[in-house]
Amino acid sequence: MTLTPLPSAVRTGRVPVDPHRWPEVARLPRASAARTAVARLLVERALARLPLRIRNAPSVFLSEGGGVDLAGRRAGDGGSAPSLTLHDPDAFHRRIGADGLIGFGESYMAGEWDADDLVGVLTVLARHVDDLVPAPLRRLRGAWVRRRPEADLNTPDGARENIHRHYDLSNELFALFLDPGLSYSSAVFDPLPHSSEVVCDADFTAAQHRKIDRLLDLAETGPGTELLEIGTGWGELAIRAATRGARVRTVTLSEEQLALARRRVALAGVADRVSVERLDYRHVRGRYDAVVSVEMIEAVGAEFWHDYFTALRRLLAPGGRVALQAITMPHERMLATARTHTWISKYVFPGGLIPSPEALARESAAAGLRITDDTGYGDHYAETLGQWRARFRHAEADVAALGFDPVFRRMWDFYLAYSEAGFRSGYLDVRQLRLTAADRETTP
Repeated sequence: MTLTPLPSAVRTGRVPVDPHRWPEVARLPRASAARTAVARLLVERALARLPLRIRNAPSVFLSEGGGVDLAGRRAGDGGSAPSLTLHDPDAFHRRIGADGLIGFGESYMAGEWDADDLVGVLTVLARHVDDLVPAPLRRLRGAWVRRRPEADLNTPDGARENIHRHYDLSNELFALFLDPGLSYSSAVFDPLPHSSEVVCDADFTAAQHRKIDRLLDLAETGPGTELLEIGTGWGELAIRAATRGARVRTVTLSEEQLALARRRVALAGVADRVSVERLDYRHVRGRYDAVVSVEMIEAVGAEFWHDYFTALRRLLAPGGRVALQAITMPHERMLATARTHTWISKYVFPGGLIPSPEALARESAAAGLRITDDTGYGDHYAETLGQWRARFRHAEADVAALGFDPVFRRMWDFYLAYSEAGFRSGYLDVRQLRLTAADRETTP
């Protein structure tokens, strides 16, 4: 893709952009007038059919036949629709014409559009994702979407770099929006809070512990259990398993997480029962009564799912149990995005792919595992992400003090909102699964 400089009056737009840190945000992509015009036409027609208010700042944009009145309310929707305000419509359509949904996200990072309810806008788009592009053009998808970079493949070296790009950003950054236990996966609330309610730290940690305890129960973790955790996070699950009397080995590829998890294990007084290592799951040896892995498979990459499940099976002692927590998406959507370079893979989780339930069942069975328990609770992940985003936005000054610039802050806000919208729309789900060896009954 070729980039051309933005005019000086627009280069920083509403957001100051460091061109060295964010080259593809600071400059508009080169796109022909025809391609930009087609993008504008498709976007306007697609958005006109949705329950959204589209504004060209400072006036309201009235799309032809869109059914939006001057109050911005869609006729017949029974309430106010979320509003998307275009500060620079030309740049917005140009980016989408050149890079599709990557351009849509980069346009937000550049401050070329805003929303009064970002999650609401993104939820509407997620619910109608299959209707945004006309069916004849969807068949040509391969001709205009970008392919995932080969460099993002999760080979042993690639996986270290991909994990570094996200999880080694700063322990202090994650501490600003996670619960005090530093759990970076879906909590289980009881009851679910109202969407506008920010729960206190103690309740948020209790919800995260409820999630951890469910997984440890699935893995039948108790006194004397030899437990392997693949993907340490910041050590909360390992600490909690150790307090049950388990002996825990936990592995991570993140240098930042490794250092802090070891400190937290020592402070919790369980260093004699927990070892934390920087090690790829493919290189782990031994046999374990239980293997637990929380939202790790999304970072593995489809090319290595077989390796991942084969490792799980190889590491199980006779009669052992695997407990997984995994984000999932519908199978057809997974197939459509498997080789596509997306905004999330470019800026947030390089090399990752969210599996479908069908893919989990197929890959685990091929490795000699069978799923014996499967529970979904996507609405809890929507609330978890809402809690994280509220905390992140509240701590914006502290995030800035850590050295994260306005473009990063908009990127991270968009990531959290984008993810929450995925769960609120039903496009994404999160599941806890229990797996055992397929031949468990005959294992001596």
